[in-house]
Amino acid sequence: MRKMAYVSIIGASGYTGQEVLDRVLAHRELELHAVGSDSLAGRDAVALDPRLNRNGGRRVPQFITNEAALASGADVVLLCQPHEDAATLEPPAKGVVIDLSGAHRLTDATLYERWYGFVHPRPDELSDWSYGLPELAPPTGRLIANPGCYATAALLALGPLKHAIDPDGLVVDAKSGMTGAGRSLKAITHAGSVLENVSPYKVGSHQHVPEIAQVLGFPVSLTPHVLPVRRGLIATCYVRSTGPDLRMLLTEFYAESHVVSVLPEGLAPDLSRVQYTDTAEIGVFDDSFTDRTIVICALDNLGKGAAGQAIQNVNLLFGFPETEGLRLPGVLV
Repeated sequence: MRKMAYVSIIGASGYTGQEVLDRVLAHRELELHAVGSDSLAGRDAVALDPRLNRNGGRRVPQFITNEAALASGADVVLLCQPHEDAATLEPPAKGVVIDLSGAHRLTDATLYERWYGFVHPRPDELSDWSYGLPELAPPTGRLIANPGCYATAALLALGPLKHAIDPDGLVVDAKSGMTGAGRSLKAITHAGSVLENVSPYKVGSHQHVPEIAQVLGFPVSLTPHVLPVRRGLIATCYVRSTGPDLRMLLTEFYAESHVVSVLPEGLAPDLSRVQYTDTAEIGVFDDSFTDRTIVICALDNLGKGAAGQAIQNVNLLFGFPETEGLRLPGVLV
């Protein structure tokens, strides 16, 4: 009989925090130990969502401060804070920490000022963190940097192909639902900016670019866009094969995966099939007019792109079934 792991969530009132909370409640091997939120500290769970603590479901304890939740002695800390806040973290002496921000994804501390806009306050500790993309870089150790949503989609599409494609001129055109920008209000997430519109942003300067390059070993050109939908992300990657059949490589690589599926020839990934799930779809197409191959990956930015991936990493570290607590797809309308 496996021992349950006790979980504390730091920053539970944000989108990723709430999504992580929902998956922990659905997980048979995880027990919720503490729920941190500085804005909701001292209040009951219904302050976050009135659906919590009703109808006989697993109970969520009263919110406490993030500092108190971090010090609560849990087996797992799920860190759902903004990048700059998470970068100041002094990890607890024991237990696993999964950081869903970008504060520990880059191994080169000097890149943080350029790509994230702040000088990393604990540069010498970045080497203590491992990058946890289960399909390509399974988590190791107890400090895990959870990948970014755009990076996850691009790397799932390109990671298995990195030795079979020309690294020059690689282009990723990606689009995400507005929840990818977080719950805090920003100009690009105002209804007047999002509705009936598609907007590129951080063109040539998105923080997931060095993360992708770090894993692939060569740079890509990424342009992100905001879609007028709540959630979901799709990345279209334009590559040139150096000879191998790219579809065959991807099909073989993900043959045993319960999370990532390579679609049959001629079928394209679709946001509606991956929204609200922790899965990813990959489609592969030959460009009839050039020598390029088009590899498309769709996933939910809050699911496989954030909370679902964090729980997948927890499962791998603790030896739980890899898909325990995850939202796997049904036939959704």
